[in-house]
Amino acid sequence: MPEIDEEQQEEPPTTPSGRDRLRRAMLRPSREQVVVAVLLALLGYAAVTQVRFTNVDKTYASLREQDLIDMLNGLAGTTQRAEAEIARLERTRDDLRSSTGAREAALAQAEEQETNLSIMAGIVPVTGPGIRVTVTETDGTVDVDAMVDMVQELRTAGAESIQINGKVRVVAQTAFEDAIGGIRVGGRLVSSPYVIDVIGEPGTLHGAIDFPKGPRDQFEDEGATVDVDELSSLDIEAVVTPRTPEYAQPDSSQ
Repeated sequence: MPEIDEEQQEEPPTTPSGRDRLRRAMLRPSREQVVVAVLLALLGYAAVTQVRFTNVDKTYASLREQDLIDMLNGLAGTTQRAEAEIARLERTRDDLRSSTGAREAALAQAEEQETNLSIMAGIVPVTGPGIRVTVTETDGTVDVDAMVDMVQELRTAGAESIQINGKVRVVAQTAFEDAIGGIRVGGRLVSSPYVIDVIGEPGTLHGAIDFPKGPRDQFEDEGATVDVDELSSLDIEAVVTPRTPEYAQPDSSQ
């Protein structure tokens, strides 16, 4: 019987271990394994979602129906109080805006009135367009009545401010008197040439001097010459010191 060489004998097949089978299944999964993996993933996702929903909903799930109604009523009441407070604050804001606007308007009106009264009273310097009338005595003497008539005509024509010889401001209380060497205006002596600066609309003021039988004719009849210059701007620097009324008092009933 022939002898068998040990080197030529075939080794029996080796049975794969559990680790080898697991590795082979992970590297080359079968269709059944893939389906099982997908089902397990969906089941896990559903479980996590249910847990989250349960955690969120459990706050109110244990409450009775009446408790939920009371909670809703409380929220409604809180909302109403908040809306009422918002409305109150908006009304307060509107009132403050209205009051502030009224105060500002009243203040602006008072400031404007103060400015106008200060100009009319002659207590502040002013500037603006107007005319300059120069009356020069040549063959006679200027009469005080002719000077007063000219001032009145200028006021009627809209003169807003009048100054004579650069040093006397003419206002409602200014007095004119005959005097040696000239005319006393507001207690101060002025003499020829009389330079009368007047602020107002130049063309209208000029017309108040030149109309027939007006101031120009009166001065020329008294032996004086009259020159009128229309100016786009002139300054009146003379002011009047205000006097405190001694007898007149505001009427509180008006």
